[in-house]
Amino acid sequence: MSASAPRAGRLAATVGLWGLVLVGWLPAHLPPAVGLAVGRRIGDALWWLLPGRRRLTLENIRLSLGRELTPGEVARLARRSFQHLGMNLIEACCYFLRPTDVMLSRVHLEGVEHLRSAAGQGRGILVLTAHYGNWELLAAAHGLTGLPLSIVIRPLDHPVLDELAARFRQRSGAELIFKHQAVREVLQALRRGRMVGILLDQNATRAEGVFVPFFGVPASTSKGLAVLALRTSAPVVPVFIRREPDGRHCLEAGPALEPPADGDVSAYTAAFNQVIEAAIRRAPEQWLWMHARWRTRPREAVS
Repeated sequence: MSASAPRAGRLAATVGLWGLVLVGWLPAHLPPAVGLAVGRRIGDALWWLLPGRRRLTLENIRLSLGRELTPGEVARLARRSFQHLGMNLIEACCYFLRPTDVMLSRVHLEGVEHLRSAAGQGRGILVLTAHYGNWELLAAAHGLTGLPLSIVIRPLDHPVLDELAARFRQRSGAELIFKHQAVREVLQALRRGRMVGILLDQNATRAEGVFVPFFGVPASTSKGLAVLALRTSAPVVPVFIRREPDGRHCLEAGPALEPPADGDVSAYTAAFNQVIEAAIRRAPEQWLWMHARWRTRPREAVS
């Protein structure tokens, strides 16, 4: 790669940032109720503009909830999930282009005592979470807990979007840990007493994952969180952010999850999936259904 390539990437990101400022300024300054209404219409537009993601969303909902929902309910849930994504985009503009307190004033905490109790153990905290609610706002809201946060992230495929996302996340004061160097840096963060946020709801490769149930369907799930927790004895605390009916957000932490007595990585990972599934069932339209969650299949299913 030539020396000019990184400079070109930074220049493209800067242009993209100013494009975001120009396009996003008005949505960022709309009254909250109006902004969310605009976000829903953006979601409606994405529903038609992204037919591949629309099909994948419908397939995922049929696979996981098709036994519980009618075809009409499946379609309505899929459409609402796109609308929720549109609302997240509007809120991203607000968070990025206005003082951080504007969005954080719309977040309240529940169960923060579970985080403080876990912090008292002195081993750091492994935070189990998912692409649910406004998950980017979850990272920003860590400051409300008074505890420092590091986030394990996978770089986005598009370099400009990746640079914009990094700037967005760093604005929250969270420390970014890239997946390819995660183990060493996660261990260091835990030794410094930090929370380390891990989104565990994405498809894992066959080498990285174990097949455990998710909505009753075997799903390849990263075993990294279970391995880290068992290796370090750091508590695993589930934390999710959920949009409430009035458009505000609830950041909710639960009790630390007990590790299996026999140290079974698959059993521990299955418990994580159960917690994520329970959170999604509370507001299923707020999960990112358009991700290919069940892409990696058990060998017997594809033989």
